[in-house]
Amino acid sequence: MKTKQLIIAALLALVSLPMSAQQKLFTLEDLNFGGRNYHNLRPQNLFLTWWGDQLMYQDAEEWGTIDNKGNRKTLCTLDELNFLLTASHDVKHRVYRSAFNVSFPYPDQPVALLRNAKSQILFNWKTKESWVQTLEGSTVRKWSKTSKALAYKKADQQLYVRDADNKEWQLTTDGSREIVYGEAVHRNEFGIDEGLFWSPDGQRLAFYRMDQSMVTDYPQVNIDPRVAELEPEKYPMAGMTSHVVTVGVYDLKTKHTLYLQTAAPVDRYFTNIAWSPDSKTIYMFELNRDQNDCRLISYNAENGQRIAELYRETSDKYVEPLHPIRFLPWDDTKFIMQSQKDGYNHLYLFNIRGEQVKQLTSGPWVVMDVLGFNEKQRSIIIASNERHPLQRNLFAVDVKSGRRTLLDNGEGVHRGVLSATGASLYDRWQTPTVPNNIDVVNAANGKSARLLTASNPWQDFVTPIYENGSIKAADGTTDLYWRMVKPADFDPQKKYPTVVYVYGGPHAHNVDASWHWASRSWETYMAQKGYIVFILDNRGSENRGRDFEQATFRQLGQVEMQDQMKGVDYLKSLPYVDADRLGVHGWSFGGFMTISLMTNYPNVFKVGVAGGPVIDWKWYEVMYGERYMDTPETNPEGYAKTSLIAKAKNLKGRLQIIIGYNDPTVVPQHALSFLKACAEAGTQPDFFVYPGEGHNMRGHNSVHLHERITRYFEDYL
Repeated sequence: MKTKQLIIAALLALVSLPMSAQQKLFTLEDLNFGGRNYHNLRPQNLFLTWWGDQLMYQDAEEWGTIDNKGNRKTLCTLDELNFLLTASHDVKHRVYRSAFNVSFPYPDQPVALLRNAKSQILFNWKTKESWVQTLEGSTVRKWSKTSKALAYKKADQQLYVRDADNKEWQLTTDGSREIVYGEAVHRNEFGIDEGLFWSPDGQRLAFYRMDQSMVTDYPQVNIDPRVAELEPEKYPMAGMTSHVVTVGVYDLKTKHTLYLQTAAPVDRYFTNIAWSPDSKTIYMFELNRDQNDCRLISYNAENGQRIAELYRETSDKYVEPLHPIRFLPWDDTKFIMQSQKDGYNHLYLFNIRGEQVKQLTSGPWVVMDVLGFNEKQRSIIIASNERHPLQRNLFAVDVKSGRRTLLDNGEGVHRGVLSATGASLYDRWQTPTVPNNIDVVNAANGKSARLLTASNPWQDFVTPIYENGSIKAADGTTDLYWRMVKPADFDPQKKYPTVVYVYGGPHAHNVDASWHWASRSWETYMAQKGYIVFILDNRGSENRGRDFEQATFRQLGQVEMQDQMKGVDYLKSLPYVDADRLGVHGWSFGGFMTISLMTNYPNVFKVGVAGGPVIDWKWYEVMYGERYMDTPETNPEGYAKTSLIAKAKNLKGRLQIIIGYNDPTVVPQHALSFLKACAEAGTQPDFFVYPGEGHNMRGHNSVHLHERITRYFEDYL
């Protein structure tokens, strides 16, 4: 009897052990990107790049070759490099502290390129020779590996070029806050992410010049000085005066700058700049302000004169060029162009006379990316969702026949990087149950070798249940895909408070076939606290084709809400969802959706947290706002219908609004105006602001933010 009692006592003690002694519970320091332990819980990875067709590894202290079996051969260490630099350049300190960003610009030379804030170096690890170029004081840099010339800006806002002999040339004199050179224009829309474009031969530099002197200032404020200071932000709102962009071309040989002779009107968009292989012609998509008339124009880079209109695409809604043309490496007379003119983004082959040779890809699926070319096989390597709308798979497209060859296992989400000739690629991929694998792939036949199989970094933690499925949209026919995150100890006999996480806007999606169905870490944190979290990609989101995306035209938020409410209907049909405890949360467009749902369906959602929300599209910027809504003058009904100001009186549930005090994307006027309307209507939202932060919280502030969001649901849901 005594022995039996001891056994029972031991078993009871084991049962009563805290969870941390069996499996760990997550904290936001583990899950959030700003958390102190976040890096330890990311799936294992490798830093890789190509030296021609040779795969290279990059580590903190060295670099070298790596073969298909993972065998490494060190070629150089930072200790060796820094020792040689201090000796040959009379430098007294360690110059380079990381090799994670090392690259190899010349396939036929044992030369590495490294950069830091003060300089960049080309280092030959065989001869030990080095070439150093000064970078100190420069920003917005763009380097030509052909001429070794560097284009950059300085604090004086002027544009400069430093040649291979380290001689500096000043290109501009009128640069200022209002006259901006060499930076991305049109507020980074249309795929624009830079403003400097070297020609293939490295002898000419195309650059953006943006005159925003006529654009109104939004009065941002810096509260850090003793007396707060005004730090205005140029912000062209929908329907208002926008900036004027021109494209300059600097000739490294003549030291002369000219500007492309673009035709009137000036109130339009210049996007996706590309050079001809012979460096004599510039190609550019030009889009009218209404964004429904897009033309591909060629210009003579030697004199700036317009050569020809090669292509035109119009729409009764909008055309959105996102990708520059790309010439075939084996034929300078032909290029590929991306367009969704047939309803889905696909590839088209054109010649330099502007004649469409043929459509290279077609079908009810989307070309998501062009990785490059396999020169020997004369094929184009693409990523697409042909296999399934939630997947991203890699294919080789034969230019002559159009035949597509699958280059991966046909599952999950794959992101490949091609070697110099396109003969090989390395492929990082995930599935809902695979955290991270890396394969080296033969781009001709798809044969692969496994380089990395990452273990589950969460294996010692209590992990929620991740599920996926689909429902029909509000139109009754379109499939919409969802993700659900349930507590690890989920009991279908219980009822759970449920939070709908929403974004819903263009150029984004929430659900795909990557690890945990692309679940955000905060969802794991909430499931751990006993919530179900539900995420649905409504019509208007990306990668589903033109009509799916354009269903929201001139009425942002309306179709999206209809689809999200179909998701709510599905949740209510589940016996374990507590329909009396539904919450909603989203950021940016998702913040707009959160308040839209809470004020249009005030009896459905008990609690909401809206981050950085758009409140009225007339306060949003020109390029994005007018693409989807037209102007307030041409679409007054749409702007009135989508504005949340008049809906403030409908608020019933508990709503917290959170913004960055210095948000340059969704300016504070949105949230403040809604608060004012709520005060006038007698409704009671809560409000929190992060001084000095922009549209998203940086660093450890993100941990604070997500703890605040969580507490709000804990307090009221």
